[in-house]
Amino acid sequence: MKKNFILILSFVLLAFAACNSDDNEQPVVNSVAFAATSVNLSNASTPIEIKFATPTAAAGSVTVSFVEKDVVSGADFSTTPVASAKTVVVPFEKNVSSVSFTFNKLKDAIEGEVKNVVFTIASTTINSTIAENKTIQVNFNETASLGTALAPELGGSAQSNQVYVDLSSGKMTSVVRASWDLGFYAGSEFRVVLNSSLKMSAKVLATTNIDEVQVEDPTMLFSQGTGNPALVDDPTGDLTKTTIAEVSATDSANKVYLINMGNNSAAVALGAEGAVAGTSRGWKKIRILKSGNDYKIQYANIDATTHDEVVISKNSAFNFTFFSLLDKKTVSVEPQKGLWDLNFTSFTNVIPGQNGLAPYLYADYVVNNSKGGAQAYQVLTSAFTFEAFTLANVDNTKFNTDPRNIGSNWRGTSVIGPNGDPVSQFVLRTDRFYVVKDPAGNIYKLKFTGGLKENGERGFPKFQYALLK
Repeated sequence: MKKNFILILSFVLLAFAACNSDDNEQPVVNSVAFAATSVNLSNASTPIEIKFATPTAAAGSVTVSFVEKDVVSGADFSTTPVASAKTVVVPFEKNVSSVSFTFNKLKDAIEGEVKNVVFTIASTTINSTIAENKTIQVNFNETASLGTALAPELGGSAQSNQVYVDLSSGKMTSVVRASWDLGFYAGSEFRVVLNSSLKMSAKVLATTNIDEVQVEDPTMLFSQGTGNPALVDDPTGDLTKTTIAEVSATDSANKVYLINMGNNSAAVALGAEGAVAGTSRGWKKIRILKSGNDYKIQYANIDATTHDEVVISKNSAFNFTFFSLLDKKTVSVEPQKGLWDLNFTSFTNVIPGQNGLAPYLYADYVVNNSKGGAQAYQVLTSAFTFEAFTLANVDNTKFNTDPRNIGSNWRGTSVIGPNGDPVSQFVLRTDRFYVVKDPAGNIYKLKFTGGLKENGERGFPKFQYALLK
């Protein structure tokens, strides 16, 4: 069971004149809302946070009412402060931005039961308005989040992190994107993928001898829109089109591959378009064999005459098992395959270039977990507004297995300048939003609300979403 307390508050500042000869100040109306719209109870005691748009001008209290579903106050749960007549009065001090009361779970729900309490902000003693998130559903058993607002921490314009998002819990899992190099598929096929966020590439060699000395191959390098697309994985996620061939049960059929390890992350100048590759991560050579129902990888530096070898086991709970050639170990990257929906990352796509299709590294990219069953499609606001879009408007025929359905479409990187020529500039596209179906079948609407830091630096995406039901 999980919870999330992140919220972007929408608040309104109202002012009116005070007719007083000694005081011309205009009193400000504060805004108050719950920090989340739902929470799944994972502990015996859970703080329920209420946020103020601005620090409170005076001490006071918030009165919260509640409605029970198959639970009884005092028997199944209690609150601190103590509830009376199905209300909780929560005191707060002057100059605070939030206040909490505690929900104490006295009894667990048994499997199959649906038990929850819905709290509603009824009033405050200070001059305030109640914002959009005026209710929160507290669930005794695991249930999909009703939605919230999130801000994945990619590490700024260098985007040194990949962030995996689970919409049903609001949980975000961040990993250093240079922490892994190869992903070993856990399904029935024996397929190996490259870390496309690092500009990696692979080329099959004629030999099966991993201890044969190799040299760097500059034809394996690619820049934005130039290079050989056959040396990178197919960006649609089709495992029959990985640049490393399917691992054969016949050892002699498994050749050595030369691996360009790609580039480290690097910051992008303010206003610059696209991703910047940092320092080279070097070269390796690998050979992959079967070991029963597992993988065996042989790997070494390209000038080495000996090699390391390790068996990598499949784990059906995950899409892949990940391995670092530099650190010589398996590493934890993706959450379990049913427990994430979106990945905020850099990504190697294939686009039309000067001489046909060519690899292109995108920053500020979002892929959906197609291997785990998450799907998405785009909706233009000319057809539906985000606010008015309901479950009845979902078009199931638009869901497909391509992981790039959000991709880079949520933002642009140029505008038309005063002389009519394109000028590099990050642009949040507000004329669209997305419908996302998670592996459990929950359907959400999702819109992006930001992508820049206050100083204009890229790599700070923000979005909000809501469960459709």
